Amino acid sequence: MVLTYLSKYRDFGLLLLRIGIGGLMIMYGWPKILGGADKWNHLGEGMQHFGIHFLPTFWGFMCAITETLGGALIVLGFLFRPATILLTINMIVASVVLYHMNNGQLLKSGQPIELAILFASLVFIGAGKFSVDRN
Repeated sequence: MVLTYLSKYRDFGLLLLRIGIGGLMIMYGWPKILGGADKWNHLGEGMQHFGIHFLPTFWGFMCAITETLGGALIVLGFLFRPATILLTINMIVASVVLYHMNNGQLLKSGQPIELAILFASLVFIGAGKFSVDRN
């Protein structure tokens, strides 16, 4: 088979994936945390698409903290599976909100869908050998 010798570097590949994707999630979430209550309220208003009309600031803060802290946990490989589950949920919510904001055009809301698929896959794959969890 072609390039099968690379299979022995599976854990290194997972480390690269964790650092890259986790770092991006931190970069997405940190400005949302710094945005304060106004930004959190704006983010949380998206929960209306799920019939949740209360505490938008809380939901927006939860989105921001999930992206930032979840990204950091992914980089470290600590509490990896709980972090990937929360990020999967967060990205599904983001996909639905963007879907409604783009008048039902699914392809315009692609990035959160892609990230949701990635995080859902990582729930099953695990963090690899080079992680705090070592799974």
